[in-house]
Amino acid sequence: MYVDSHCHLTFPELASRIDDVRAAMRAADVDRALCICTTLEEFDAVHALALRYDDFWCSAGVHPDHEDVREPSVADLLALAARPRVVAIGETGLDYYRLNGRSIDDMEWQRERFRVHIRAAQQTGLPLVIHTRSASDDTLRLLRDAKAGHGVFHCFTETAEVARAALDLGFHISFSGILTFKNAIELREVARFVPMDRCLIETDSPYLAPVPYRGKTNEPAYVPWVARQVAELKGVPVEDVAAATSRNFERLFGLSKSS
Repeated sequence: MYVDSHCHLTFPELASRIDDVRAAMRAADVDRALCICTTLEEFDAVHALALRYDDFWCSAGVHPDHEDVREPSVADLLALAARPRVVAIGETGLDYYRLNGRSIDDMEWQRERFRVHIRAAQQTGLPLVIHTRSASDDTLRLLRDAKAGHGVFHCFTETAEVARAALDLGFHISFSGILTFKNAIELREVARFVPMDRCLIETDSPYLAPVPYRGKTNEPAYVPWVARQVAELKGVPVEDVAAATSRNFERLFGLSKSS
């Protein structure tokens, strides 16, 4: 019924209890999940989950925050993308939230890494999984410059203007448990605005557990709480949100429920 379009099941909080995580998913009617890669060093573990379980898929990429890791080349990403059950490039993007005394100009390494991922996505035809934080102008500029318009802005926390620009480029918008937080008033207005056929839902687990689990370790079984919030905002049954976001997931990542 539900799909978690973005989770990190190889992170320590969840990796040692995959059987419990999967049992909780089944109990919550969460029937599929996309396991996200954040470093090249992590890829084999992420990919192993997708190979082992027929309701998991994975991505290939290096998160913009990670500095002391192997830097990806286009060739690296193309080789990983050619493996079975890899359905996306990322997570990638820009993050200027913690500059640690540096200027935005100093973050050119991050912009070049993003360009590498964009080129890999264009050559493979796979969608981009975009992370952007305190960097939306540059994120959108690089996507426009490259004429990239296939993928999802994950864990969306930006303004309605950024959402509109991402939609105009052809991207989907994914909402996480943040949507349920008391202070997420503006974000809930964004969720009302984004068309249902461009919405995804996610946990970004093990982080950002939705209310009523806020502060606890997040997991895919909690993604229905995000769907319930979207349903309330749009004034539709939660089953409609589950069906629409599942269809969007299948279409974006080239899958079907029987894949």
